[in-house]
Amino acid sequence: MQRHVATSPDLREFRMSLFVLSRFLRAALVVLAVTLLVVLLMSLSPGSVAAVILGEQATPEAIAELEREMGLDRPVIVQWFSWLGDAVTGDLGTSPITFQEVSTAIGERLPVTIEIAVLALLMSLAMAIPLATIAARRPNSATDRGINGLTSVLLSIPAFVAAPVFVYFLAVQADLFPVTGWVPIEDGLLDNLHTAFLPALCVALIEVAGFQRILRADLGTTLREDYVEAARAKGMSARYVLWRHAFRPSSFSLLTVAGISLGRLIGGTVIVEAFFSLPGLGQLVAVAIGSRDIITVQGVVAFVAAVYVVLNTLVDLGYGFLDPRVRTAVAR
Repeated sequence: MQRHVATSPDLREFRMSLFVLSRFLRAALVVLAVTLLVVLLMSLSPGSVAAVILGEQATPEAIAELEREMGLDRPVIVQWFSWLGDAVTGDLGTSPITFQEVSTAIGERLPVTIEIAVLALLMSLAMAIPLATIAARRPNSATDRGINGLTSVLLSIPAFVAAPVFVYFLAVQADLFPVTGWVPIEDGLLDNLHTAFLPALCVALIEVAGFQRILRADLGTTLREDYVEAARAKGMSARYVLWRHAFRPSSFSLLTVAGISLGRLIGGTVIVEAFFSLPGLGQLVAVAIGSRDIITVQGVVAFVAAVYVVLNTLVDLGYGFLDPRVRTAVAR
């Protein structure tokens, strides 16, 4: 009787619902913690948005009066709770510098950041998957060692180093791409991709190494499984066995890292967007930090953190659909 209860569909569905709920509750707690940490860190930095608004000639009395009017004289935790009460209704506040609603500013700049992040992710996967499959088919060979050395080089090149190098050789010397600027996609897809290629490539390079090594390791393990050896014994070609039998079960870790990387890329384009003068979220938050615009910084960080943890949660839940073993383990 107990075994029947333990394997009943209703109980499995209930446990799966609890699993999903726990993941989203954890995601909400992470977002709250991140926004609180941002407020605390900004409060420790010198300067005030009131001083920025009033200018260099403002007296301490005038700055203190404006801070009182803006509510900046209240304890930091009180300011955070006040912002949080509005944020849960979708109101991320209004910038005291530009007088623009933060949600509107995010909506205007988000397409640029998403495009750069998605292009970077696709570029990194397009480079990493072939490299990983070639290396996995020839383990411990000169090709495998050469690819490992190449990814080590890519791993050591951050975006702020790759950006000026690519600009010098591909934009200044070869004149293949523009140095700075942005063409919206509605003004022409080809022109848009022409301006987005270099920034996306700078962000993508460091991701190639991680993707390649993860997939290479998982493919190497899968290719030694008994069912793969049985497929080879039946006379199937090595390429067919690799793509038909080995690639899908080896891609679970890659899927997780790619999903997490997309969230990280959305929040990690600050340097690239600033270098190439791209009107994205990175440039928005960089300018807001310089002007002590806590409301804008807090809103953008909350949004990026929410995207990051939601993507991470969806990838975590997606395991159950790709791998029945995970779904079975959760339902037990």
